[in-house]
Amino acid sequence: MTTWIKRLTFIVLLLPMAMAQAETEKYQQGVHYEVLPQVIRTANPNKIEVNEVFSYTCGHCYNFEAVLGPWSEQLAEDVDFQQTPAIWQPALEPYARAYYSAAMLKVLDLVHMPIFEAIHVKREPVRTEADFAAIFAAQGIDSDKFTKAYNSFGMSSMVNQAKARVRGYRVQGTPEVIVNGKYRVSTRQAGGFEGMLSVTDFLIEKERRAAGNK
Repeated sequence: MTTWIKRLTFIVLLLPMAMAQAETEKYQQGVHYEVLPQVIRTANPNKIEVNEVFSYTCGHCYNFEAVLGPWSEQLAEDVDFQQTPAIWQPALEPYARAYYSAAMLKVLDLVHMPIFEAIHVKREPVRTEADFAAIFAAQGIDSDKFTKAYNSFGMSSMVNQAKARVRGYRVQGTPEVIVNGKYRVSTRQAGGFEGMLSVTDFLIEKERRAAGNK
């Protein structure tokens, strides 16, 4: 009986370790996500950054918003949610300028989805500064303020930084999620939108554990 109790106690003690190991192995590097060859600096080193790389012209990015929005609103205080517009070619720069204009004016919540919807639902030709100005105006944003933000000196810096980040992230398509400048998560590897967020949650916890062990 004593031997049996000892064995049972040993199993009980090992159980948490086994569960932790199973959680660690739930998603694997090279299978469900990629590790970047070089860590990219984050906006706030005191938090775990989640950065979605997207494009307003991307239909998958528009569809991803339906699950990404509610998920991002539930993130813990130690997580910093960011977005980076992909600029593969000069024709995409106006879309990045529109996004950063909204960020500068603190009206992303007003114009982010209307830009997507104008392109993918209404099928409107949204390509130029004037096209974006009309969307901003429809949401009650002063046209002069939009124009100043869109053409500001700081805007050029933000656009160039976005280009550099996307190169550093080694993004292969949109949408993709970068966790803490270290890990890249794609729909292809994660198995769809829900899978991307599940892998992202896993990597956030991985970063929490790493920070706790320092």
